[in-house]
Amino acid sequence: MKLEQLLKFDNIIVQCHNNPDADALASGYAVMKYLKSNGKHARFVYGGNFEISKSNLRLMIEDLDIRIHHVRYQEQLNELLGIDKEGLPDVLVTVDSQYGEGNIQQFKAKNIAIIDHHQVANELPELAEVRSYQASCATVVWDMLREAGYDANDDVKLATALYYGLMTDSNNFSELHHPLDMDMRDELKYSASIITKFRNSNISQAELRIAGIALLGSEYYSDNHYSIVKSDPCDPNVLGIISDMLLEVEDVHCCLVYSIHEGGVKISVRSCIKEVKADELARFICAGVGDGGGHLIKAGGQIRRSLLELQEMEYTAPAIQQFFRERMKEYFKDNEIIYTDNYIANTKGMAKYKKKRLHVGYVKATDILPASSRCVIRTLEGDVELEIQEDTVIAIGIKGEVYPMTWDTFVKKYEISDEEYVYPGNYQPTIKDVDRGISRELLPCAHSCISVGTSEIYAKEVNVRTKVFTKWDPEHYYLGKPGDYMAVSATDKSDVYIIERSIFGDTYEKI
Repeated sequence: MKLEQLLKFDNIIVQCHNNPDADALASGYAVMKYLKSNGKHARFVYGGNFEISKSNLRLMIEDLDIRIHHVRYQEQLNELLGIDKEGLPDVLVTVDSQYGEGNIQQFKAKNIAIIDHHQVANELPELAEVRSYQASCATVVWDMLREAGYDANDDVKLATALYYGLMTDSNNFSELHHPLDMDMRDELKYSASIITKFRNSNISQAELRIAGIALLGSEYYSDNHYSIVKSDPCDPNVLGIISDMLLEVEDVHCCLVYSIHEGGVKISVRSCIKEVKADELARFICAGVGDGGGHLIKAGGQIRRSLLELQEMEYTAPAIQQFFRERMKEYFKDNEIIYTDNYIANTKGMAKYKKKRLHVGYVKATDILPASSRCVIRTLEGDVELEIQEDTVIAIGIKGEVYPMTWDTFVKKYEISDEEYVYPGNYQPTIKDVDRGISRELLPCAHSCISVGTSEIYAKEVNVRTKVFTKWDPEHYYLGKPGDYMAVSATDKSDVYIIERSIFGDTYEKI
């Protein structure tokens, strides 16, 4: 669905779920801004028994001038729009929720539209934009605004609302795993002073007590230096505060904090050691039963009750507690960690392979940013950090993955092609100058090349989770899961790296 499709309607209701949160307010506010800019007659509402009472949300409404109405009856919608009592809105647009779900009061309209980021619950109407992979509905609306040519940065209040919506729905950005969420966070020109004001009004006295009680019940596992904490149901931000406090404790290197809700379990994960990436741990915990993600230090996720019950697991506090104990134990049980700065691989028993001749792409890094720039390359697979040198080349693989290397290494592995480069992925990778805050797209500077097939490696499947700290990046590991391949350069036994199983078969052939 495109936002432009709403412009054919005149009397429009934008509705968020009952008991709105910051993401719901931001999403509805943004849609309203777009509609109003196009001269549409629209009103923003929410239903349910309770009016908004949380102090940070009331501040958000007041400081950002969000005009939202609490309604209980169909007639109130008609009054707001100024239409006959027997009439109906031309279209009702639900944001951060789906029409017919239990968390949103149902009103009638001639047409229904849905903009959301949750899992699809029922059959969707023709007008629907649901992206379950995004961390917030604000991200979905922001991207739709961009596609419509509407710049959120032209209005600092709108930019601040969208930023705060993502911040709160992603547990202070700790649960971001899709690059589009990161793009919005990085590109919005928000008011830092207003965000600070909201942040300092985020927790109630009752939530503070919840955090204190939860910390008293902490379980500590000394073998691998991690803690598990169960909290009473609370706002996800409270879970993050508990997690942050746990990392301040002596000998706690990682932690998992969770709270059980009616429809699922929210988790918050933290790590302060480079051998455990919080986002990777969160994905491991949620694998098969939900979604997890985030950053190196802070991450989180959601486990869905329906998926737990499909595995014939009881949805009780003791069963869930045992589930987390087993997942954490399994994560630390079978791990091999390789530090290539002082490692020589034993290639005995490993098969030898060479690279296939494949059309791929490359970018000279200095065509985008100057040498000595500290930057982050953002891809669908995650962020890659590097400092650009005069001879840095960024190779782009067959699935859009990126491989930074020197020019000397590049010319040994690839030959330049005159063919036009065609990017194989969906999300276009970007590169950001960390110091200057400038983002650039890689693809306008990308050229075509062919892997020459002379690059030889030894490789074997990994049987346990393997973390490799490469020569290129000794501070961040590359994870190999069972079935992936550990590769060793035929000319340098300390040059060890991981190749994903699906990529290995397409790029290498046995000698």
